[in-house]
Amino acid sequence: MLHLLYILAFTILALIAVSNLIRNLFMFSRERDRTYPARSPQSNQGSYPASAHSVPHPELLDTSGNIIKDPLLVIRSISVEDARQQLDALYESSPGYKGENQEEA
Repeated sequence: MLHLLYILAFTILALIAVSNLIRNLFMFSRERDRTYPARSPQSNQGSYPASAHSVPHPELLDTSGNIIKDPLLVIRSISVEDARQQLDALYESSPGYKGENQEEA
């Protein structure tokens, strides 16, 4: 009898989880298709506070303030040598870097 109670409880929890997942997918797709007005310096001077307007995350906007419709994850392949040079340049420009000839001083 206890096994049937466990199966029933986990079935109910699974149905709740799947229904929440489907509902969230619909909400996110509606949110993504929403159009946002272009921002202007005068838009915050109205009678409404700035927090009353729905503003997307800054990474979703291009330099002119329009929503980006392109995919955000774009991977550019580079050679191992180019990656090593970029990492070396970052390391050498770090504040704690002491040149190769100064390490054993």
